[in-house]
Amino acid sequence: MSSFNYILVNIIETLLRMFPIPCKTGLIRIGNPDRNSPVFLTCNYHLTVERVKRALKGIDAFLLVANSRGVNVWCAATGGLFTNHDVISVLKTSGIEGFVEHRNVIIPQLAATGVEPKTIQKKTGWKLIWGPVYAKDIRHFMENNFKKTLQMREVSFPLSQRIEMAITWAFPISTIFFLIMIPLWREVIFLFIFLIWGLSLVIFLTFPLYSHLLSSKGKRIGFVFFDFGRGGFQLILWGILMLCLVAYKIMVVDFNWISIFHWGLIFFIGVLIVSLDLMGSTPIYKSGLHEDRLLNIILNMKRCKGAGFCEQVCPRNCYEVNKIKNITTLSRADQCVQCGACIVQCPFDALYFKNPRAEIILPETIRKFKLNMMGKRSVRASMQEMET
Repeated sequence: MSSFNYILVNIIETLLRMFPIPCKTGLIRIGNPDRNSPVFLTCNYHLTVERVKRALKGIDAFLLVANSRGVNVWCAATGGLFTNHDVISVLKTSGIEGFVEHRNVIIPQLAATGVEPKTIQKKTGWKLIWGPVYAKDIRHFMENNFKKTLQMREVSFPLSQRIEMAITWAFPISTIFFLIMIPLWREVIFLFIFLIWGLSLVIFLTFPLYSHLLSSKGKRIGFVFFDFGRGGFQLILWGILMLCLVAYKIMVVDFNWISIFHWGLIFFIGVLIVSLDLMGSTPIYKSGLHEDRLLNIILNMKRCKGAGFCEQVCPRNCYEVNKIKNITTLSRADQCVQCGACIVQCPFDALYFKNPRAEIILPETIRKFKLNMMGKRSVRASMQEMET
């Protein structure tokens, strides 16, 4: 794909990021791979595939594309759309076994919430190697003898991602309101669209300034579907907009309380919609709409062997493993996003969730039952079951 087409794909699919965009599954040759070339595996979300192909440019490798129903790796694996079955299926049907001598396949770390290496190896003979979180680190990962650094394991929310997320929210929301307002209030359509895009950009571009005010552990304030989090950032932003509106009305046009109320309500609705799932729109917080945000990760030291599986898959680097003493510590438990990857990957079942009622959610429950869009799981376990 040319640079122009690659940029075009990124623009279009960022605008449509809220929707699944699948591409063809199967085997892709990158460069001129031979029988010793590395094998990478990813999901069939089109934008992800194109970014992985771009990251592999200049490298001779095989790329396997597994069916994730057009959803990105993390969301698909967590939601049960990118599973052991999907990985096994592409390994067996792509013909990759006939092209390489080895049986090692590199898979995105964020797939660890839904894919289990032990099961894959048992059923196919292929060994899974957890690759870096971001495709841009693949080359460095290979140069480092296929070992991840701390930075390669951790998700972040840099400026480029914040811009993408702002666009991801602004485009569908402004499009929907454009269609709704054509017959109802045509004269302010473009002003409202400008407001939505402006709010979205402000909310995500200024994220580092207020991120410390957010807390996915907090309870919702006043609304069923809107979580203000600690500090009420949305209310603060709305207050700033109202001050600007009042100042504009006083200085530029005639002051009118009805107009203030009218636009104040529009501003309030706009802020709420754009920041509907503010924390869930970032990779560093659990969604404020998910019940799992209230769970605590528990490490059972009696079962832990210090093998480090948890450390290798945790996207927030919550764990530290002492290989000499075979001891694992949850040194950054406060950073946990309750993704469950560590629980799924621990072969000793030394990790589990505990909810605010002190009920235990068993590891097999996390492995079997995945989150839906609202963060609901089908089964809960009791303390007695865990103890037995």
